[in-house]
Amino acid sequence: MSDSAENSSLNVTPTQEKQIENEGKQEVKSVFDKSIIIKGSLWFALITVLTIAGIFFYNNTGQTVEALQHISYKYIAICLLMLFVDLMLGSWRNHIYIRKLNPEVSHWVSFRANVANMFMGAVTPAHGGAGPAQIYVYTSAGVTFIDAFAVSLINMGATLIFMPLAGFVAIMLMDTSYVSGIVPAMLKYGFSFFLLFLIAFLLAFWKPVWVGVIIKKIASGLSAIFPKRKEKLAAWAEKSFVNISKYQQTCSVIIKQHPFLFPLSLVITTLLYMNKYCMQYVILLGLGVNASLVQVISIQILIQFMIYFAPSPGGSGFAEVSISVLFGKIVPAALLSIFTLLQRSFLLFFPAIIGAYSVINLLRKQTQRQHRKQVIN
Repeated sequence: MSDSAENSSLNVTPTQEKQIENEGKQEVKSVFDKSIIIKGSLWFALITVLTIAGIFFYNNTGQTVEALQHISYKYIAICLLMLFVDLMLGSWRNHIYIRKLNPEVSHWVSFRANVANMFMGAVTPAHGGAGPAQIYVYTSAGVTFIDAFAVSLINMGATLIFMPLAGFVAIMLMDTSYVSGIVPAMLKYGFSFFLLFLIAFLLAFWKPVWVGVIIKKIASGLSAIFPKRKEKLAAWAEKSFVNISKYQQTCSVIIKQHPFLFPLSLVITTLLYMNKYCMQYVILLGLGVNASLVQVISIQILIQFMIYFAPSPGGSGFAEVSISVLFGKIVPAALLSIFTLLQRSFLLFFPAIIGAYSVINLLRKQTQRQHRKQVIN
């Protein structure tokens, strides 16, 4: 099929576009359910505390408490600076697109969208709430749902390209003696998910008609198995095809009008993650541990890679166990629980706390708007 023929088959009517906008906003709002956030936060906290406590008691607790006295706080200060850089790079990765789509939206909105993304990613399995949180912040600031979703999708594409490449490089550079126990199984899990999502992303972007046909065939096959759900499955297939069509068109327009933004996004993505990876090295220096920078970065790449699609909120449990297993050959047993706590704090806990403040403010404003509507009615 020619590109012109394919593009002509992807025309989305204004009515369909409005329907996508309304349905998308409803789906995003559904993520901001207080009970879901509270439940996810509790599970995240419980699993994290139990896992770190397990690491703490498994290793010599007396020596661990003693080791706390030898932390070099100048390196902790450097980590705080690197945390600020992390948050700024994360927000700029989105804002380079947003400022083109809606120049009136300030960088502060992109900052809040980024930290909300990190918070909701921490309290939902496989980072499921991260994207919707980011989109909700943008739509609340006047960005259309389709534009906000397109930006999220494009940057997700940058991550899907970067992470597997970084994973391959890490495996080539690191000491293979670290890869033992549950690590190979978790690596296979991570690579499988990244490969699956990357293929789906590339197909949806370059050949959306193919994806539409595949979805419709899946719906048709399921209809034969569940004949009572035939109408719902057909509606789901049509809705999915229309959504893919609109998002593909929007992403194509953004990339064609601003061809340098996606390469810039890849550069920012690389800097963003390298800053995260180097932070572990600085933490180790603060604990008085000398290690190879290349090995530290390689290990952290694999950890990030393995836990990105973990089924627990924020990868809790999986992350702590991965850190203790992989860094256990570098970090002395007495320091392992402290290192795990500091690593998770700078990479996730602190950004999530900032994001929680942003999300709570959004929920408060949403409640106030609903209350005003009820009073008026």
